[in-house]
Amino acid sequence: MKIGEVIKQVKFRDSYHKALVNLIYTSNWLRDANGKLFREHDILSQHYNVLRIIKGKHPEPISPGEIKEVMLDKASDVTRLIDKLVAKGLVNRGLCEANRRKMDVTITPAGEELIQTLEKPISKLHNQLKKRISPEEAEQLSALLDALRG
Repeated sequence: MKIGEVIKQVKFRDSYHKALVNLIYTSNWLRDANGKLFREHDILSQHYNVLRIIKGKHPEPISPGEIKEVMLDKASDVTRLIDKLVAKGLVNRGLCEANRRKMDVTITPAGEELIQTLEKPISKLHNQLKKRISPEEAEQLSALLDALRG
């Protein structure tokens, strides 16, 4: 369904305004698509992003600063996100042996298990997108989003 139909708006200032509204709407739609799944596991999408980043470095530790650099949501409070993941037993945090001013974060077996549990339902959305747009359209969309960010 086209954005104008979804939000019941027929007039936009121009094509750029329409694209911006569509981008915001679609971003929220994607967030909401996995929101229920994350709530069932008492985490946020930002927690999942942090877990994936930490798992990507496994078995090496990663610092909160390195996590922040590659997070999808740069506005997130990494310390608070890590605190919750530690409290849930999904990650470990400790002082870096080489630099005592730095923290090392690693994933626990429970954290790896949660990622594995979430993989199938998250793949479901990915597969739905594959049915809606072609690989070429996905590349074009990605290139357009890169251009938008400059």
